[in-house]
Amino acid sequence: MALYDRDYAQQSHYEDVGARSEGKLVSFVKETYKLFAASMLAGAAGAYVGIPFAGAIQEWFIGLIIVEFALLFGLFAVKRKPGINLAVMFGFVFMTGITLAPLLARTLGMSGGGAIIGNAFAMTSVVFGAMSFVAIRTKKDFTSYGKPLMIALFVIIGFSLVNLFLGNPLIHVIISGAVVVLFSILVIYDTQNIIKGAYETPIDGAIALYLDFLNIFTALLQLFGIFGKDE
Repeated sequence: MALYDRDYAQQSHYEDVGARSEGKLVSFVKETYKLFAASMLAGAAGAYVGIPFAGAIQEWFIGLIIVEFALLFGLFAVKRKPGINLAVMFGFVFMTGITLAPLLARTLGMSGGGAIIGNAFAMTSVVFGAMSFVAIRTKKDFTSYGKPLMIALFVIIGFSLVNLFLGNPLIHVIISGAVVVLFSILVIYDTQNIIKGAYETPIDGAIALYLDFLNIFTALLQLFGIFGKDE
């Protein structure tokens, strides 16, 4: 699963928080987290369906990634159209599970692969929960960190592309560690934006959180897989 250009999540409509009543904001936050939870289930379903076909998915990986990104950016275009917005959203997260299947299948083929996946998911949940708690409790405002966080993301993407040609395991470990750190901070950033009502729709916030969780999980899964190898 590749890193995502989070420009999608950045296409937020920043409103004056005072323009929304407290009741509407609470409803907005609840809807966002309901969609996030549903997205997690849809992504898991995609992975479950995809694992038996991991070989075929790997062969068509580039094409599937293109479809995945098309759905992601298509979602931005239809996010205010009831019905179709949810269909596209769930289509996208289902596809992320499909494209994650080859990595999951390789990990399951390792000694103790099931435990590696379980540990990676548990650690991701702990990190996500901890960062969400920090976002709520801290007095520091992370919502102004959008630009430096996006710059950091593009730097990581750049090094990831370079390492596709180098194939250096040490660089891969460093990149995966950087991804965990960056997206952990993005959990705080996105959570505070959701609480402030800065996203235009609940779908925006839900997808932002989903991508945070997905990238942390993928990076941890790769790290645990590397250090869990016998050789």
